[in-house]
Amino acid sequence: MATTDGTAGRRITEKLSDEALTASTGRGWAAWFARLDAWGGTTRTHTEIARHLVEAEGLNGWHAQSVAVGYEQERGLREVGQSCDGDWQASASRTVNAPAARVTEAFVDEALRRRWLPDGDFDVRTHRPGKSLTADWEGATSRISVYLTPKGGARTQVGLGHTKLPDADAVVAYKEFWRARLTDLKNLLESTG
Repeated sequence: MATTDGTAGRRITEKLSDEALTASTGRGWAAWFARLDAWGGTTRTHTEIARHLVEAEGLNGWHAQSVAVGYEQERGLREVGQSCDGDWQASASRTVNAPAARVTEAFVDEALRRRWLPDGDFDVRTHRPGKSLTADWEGATSRISVYLTPKGGARTQVGLGHTKLPDADAVVAYKEFWRARLTDLKNLLESTG
């Protein structure tokens, strides 16, 4: 979601409250940032920070990643919407009342895809029916990855990541674009069965 200042979304410190982090890890954001500063975190890679948080501080993988990203954002090492290697990326997800194989079909069958994604062009690179697919977007200027998670019955969670975007403005635009397109996909598949 774009914020009022036009950035690509909310910082992780806004998504994960200080209270929740403290309850889960024993420390809040400021305490974690101080520990990482004392360790020399601003001179380390994302992988080194996350590994340190797991091995030396005892955090689980999810909390280590969250604290590492929060630290990098707070210290100006990366912006919201930017990966640890500098790549700009957007994501969206939606749960659809349709089996994963049908969702895959909606991406790989061009005629069906045009019904929910009339604008935009992609070439499927790989796909595993009912599981995932990757595709080059708009002549390989960027890439999308789709991951499907069956949720029981005929429900499927669709997670879409769009990587290799040029900047934060593209992140904002594609977040909005993919949320709308996945809603159209959901509506189509749920109305046609």
